[in-house]
Amino acid sequence: MVGLKPPEVPPTAAVKFFSAGTAGCIADLVTFPLDTAKVRLQIQGEVRIPRGAGTVQYRGVLGTLSTMVRTEGPRSLYSGLAAGLQRQMSFASIRIGLYDSVKQLYTPKGAESAGLGARVLAGCTTGAVAVTCAQPTDVVKVRFQANGALPAGARRYSGTVDAYCTIAREEGVRGLWRGTLPNIARNAIINCGELVTYDLVKDALLRAQLMTDNVPCHFVAAFGAGFCATLVASPVDVVKTRYMNAGPGQYRNVLSCLLALLMQDGLAGFYKGFVPSFLRLGSWNIVMFVSYEQLQRAAVLAQS
Repeated sequence: MVGLKPPEVPPTAAVKFFSAGTAGCIADLVTFPLDTAKVRLQIQGEVRIPRGAGTVQYRGVLGTLSTMVRTEGPRSLYSGLAAGLQRQMSFASIRIGLYDSVKQLYTPKGAESAGLGARVLAGCTTGAVAVTCAQPTDVVKVRFQANGALPAGARRYSGTVDAYCTIAREEGVRGLWRGTLPNIARNAIINCGELVTYDLVKDALLRAQLMTDNVPCHFVAAFGAGFCATLVASPVDVVKTRYMNAGPGQYRNVLSCLLALLMQDGLAGFYKGFVPSFLRLGSWNIVMFVSYEQLQRAAVLAQS
């Protein structure tokens, strides 16, 4: 047995809620540089970023990371981390921690297990609620990650609190919820790709007795979840990142942002930053789900 044994008593909703938020923070700490690289690659080529002789160009994941370290210093890899951790404590707690409880609500009484429809509905529901609650933290995180791509004199925010205040002052409170609709769409897709895939793969492995309920099983299920989520969510993710990073008046709405991206970069633009997206989502899912399962078991053991 690798890791803690499955508890005889299932964890409560409160334990799952706390464990999901903590696991999300652990995963962010490990994978945040990959997320920053993904954002830089996705916004590269935006019209509003001046393209002078000194404009930094990013090539690939490792190239982006090394360029950022060389031109901005190692701390730039974790720019926006505070907002990222704030986001996970609210966002992951809701969309992951409440998934099982909501899934049971959609499962017909007397059913042996939840069907695919109940799982998909649960993923969409918790994803939408989580985005609605945590959107301001996501906006600030994306703005900070993109901030370093601008010349030193053009950078908009000096700190996390300044970012919240500046966005609210210049763009109104609605500015903190910029991109909510594409983010709801993205996270409904990602939740189905992540949680439903993880759920199905883990159940299949256990039912076929190919693996036992331990860390290797969680690792395999999480890897599959990360790949599926990246494949289906990349187009929405690119549009969401560009729209949330946009200044006032740059795009009329989400559709105009989508059309501008399509006209400028073609269909390939929707998969900009796919490799760092997969590296980030794949590794994030592995760290998060393995941590989540172990944290739940540790909490139950501590209570017994």
